[in-house]
Amino acid sequence: MTLSQLEIFTLVAARGSFTSAAAQLGISQSGVSHAIRALEQELGVELLHRHQGHTELTDIGARLIQRAQMMLGMAETMRQEALDARGMKQGTLRIGSFGPTASIRLLPAILQAYRLAYPGIEVHVDEGPDRQVLQWLDDRRIDVGFVVLPEDRLDTYPLLEDQMVALLPRDHPLAHETAVPLKALCSDPFVLTEAGSSEIVSRLFLAARLQPNIRYRTSQLLSTLELVGRGEAIGIVAASSLPLGEEASYVTRPLVPASPRRVGLAVVDARQSSPAARAFIELAQTSPWLGARKKPRTNRG
Repeated sequence: MTLSQLEIFTLVAARGSFTSAAAQLGISQSGVSHAIRALEQELGVELLHRHQGHTELTDIGARLIQRAQMMLGMAETMRQEALDARGMKQGTLRIGSFGPTASIRLLPAILQAYRLAYPGIEVHVDEGPDRQVLQWLDDRRIDVGFVVLPEDRLDTYPLLEDQMVALLPRDHPLAHETAVPLKALCSDPFVLTEAGSSEIVSRLFLAARLQPNIRYRTSQLLSTLELVGRGEAIGIVAASSLPLGEEASYVTRPLVPASPRRVGLAVVDARQSSPAARAFIELAQTSPWLGARKKPRTNRG
């Protein structure tokens, strides 16, 4: 078993195609097929099913892919540690991001500073819902991810705290209030945004033993803002997820009681993080727009 075989295996699984994997690696399709066959022969199991031009993992392949990703991650960490010891800032960093708070408010400025400080590090960013970022961390698809805190099973680093706020049409009666009780948001049609804070919103109502009148479920914040702006629904969102600038057709009001939300970075195990990931976390924590440096919360005691 070689690292090259494991790399080819994980790439074919991710792409769902031998042809696509071969093109990305710059080798022949027969070379990819040979590597997979050799790996399957050594392990004594079938890792991939091929049918009608599409490839998918077998049951055992789905279990072993996580081990392969972990081994490749450790190998990359070893390479970066060796390069770092020789004073060469090179390597790869894979980041997972979610929603406007991470992808628009936090990541761009941190990434700009990181690229200036470490121009030799190749950065890859995947964006998805917050739950998917957690899955990418578990699968070792990414090295570090933006997450909603707390996440006790991960090593985490707080970056930002904001508040959940009521999102209302500008002419809504509640828009004249200085703050809005959660109970007041239960009668009007409600839009639940799945983009990043849906679980927080659901927990708020559940803890208060209230049930919102959910009429809409959106995957994009812009869809939520459009529905609220047209007066078709009300909602709850994180304050830092909203676009910068003036609110045109909607207003926000604090909730009663207040509901804070924290966002930070997370890794599976800080002790196994690569130098590139550690440098990204350190830079993010010491960035001037985040205020004083915060201590990490780890699950190692």
